[in-house]
Amino acid sequence: MIEVTRVVDAPPSAVFAVLADGWTYSGWVVGSAHIRDVEAPWPAVGARLHHSVGVWPLQLEDTTVVLAVTPGESLRMEAQGWPFGTAEVEVTLTPHGGGTLVRMGERALRGPGKLLPEAVQAVFLRPRNRESLARLAALAEGRARKTTEP
Repeated sequence: MIEVTRVVDAPPSAVFAVLADGWTYSGWVVGSAHIRDVEAPWPAVGARLHHSVGVWPLQLEDTTVVLAVTPGESLRMEAQGWPFGTAEVEVTLTPHGGGTLVRMGERALRGPGKLLPEAVQAVFLRPRNRESLARLAALAEGRARKTTEP
């Protein structure tokens, strides 16, 4: 699994609040262009997020399904992103001082991406996932500030 980490200046509850709001995914997941639908029990196991990937007008419609969730601590999903394939993505949250250490791991499950050696996958995934965590941090930190301001 290819992993990236980032310390977020917000508590795990604020970071998980962003993860639990499926409508925010296009705001922090690099490559996700548009959220079409979020099933009501999101992020419960089996719930689906329906999204578009790519740049208009060359967008593909795909889904992401929750495989496991521990509220406030972790979310594991299977994300479809054709033509590249399907990947397992896990986001874990660990308290770190007054903030959160966020770890994001990704591995190819099926499709053309699985054919690439992990070192080659890492060349593409690490920068993309670092940027995803930077965007997730901005959303979580903004939410945390909003709840603490008078």
